[in-house]
Amino acid sequence: MSHLFEFATIDLASKNSVAEQHDRLFNRSKGRARVDLRLIHQLHSLIRFILLQNRQGKTRLAKYYIPLEESEKHKVEYEVHRLVVNRDPKFTNFVEFRTHKVIYRRYAGLFFSLCVDITDNELAYLESIHLFVEILDHFFSNVCELDLVFNFHKVYLILDEFILAGELQETSKKAIIERMGELEKQE
Repeated sequence: MSHLFEFATIDLASKNSVAEQHDRLFNRSKGRARVDLRLIHQLHSLIRFILLQNRQGKTRLAKYYIPLEESEKHKVEYEVHRLVVNRDPKFTNFVEFRTHKVIYRRYAGLFFSLCVDITDNELAYLESIHLFVEILDHFFSNVCELDLVFNFHKVYLILDEFILAGELQETSKKAIIERMGELEKQE
């Protein structure tokens, strides 16, 4: 039983990337899942920010999971808007942004954009954007941009049920909608 609790370590001071260290870690354990649980946070993908912007560039929702100065936030919002609005629809919904990747999807006049690490799974995040829109649509009964503007506090509540500290927390549409129903009853 003791072999189940053997831990491997990653040298955080080395010059190797986390991905290389991750590969070495699993090669060392010969495919068995002997990973120190403290490593999961380091190896887990992180959403850097989420933006909802209209075609004119007006940001309707912005949530940052990394610390940025206010001026840097405005610069990021401007750059992301320029990237996604001017992009030809026949191209993919993934675009490199600085040292990261922006995954976006357009619904009517709104662009939903997520910034993630360059090695993260694009399709998983594209699907999570779609799930977020489905939840908004169900909660607001055919959501539109004005719902996001006038009920921004509810949109942030839904987002916090869905994404917490830059990580996807709940992927069950039913569970999130039930939780929002509970919060509505308390008001």
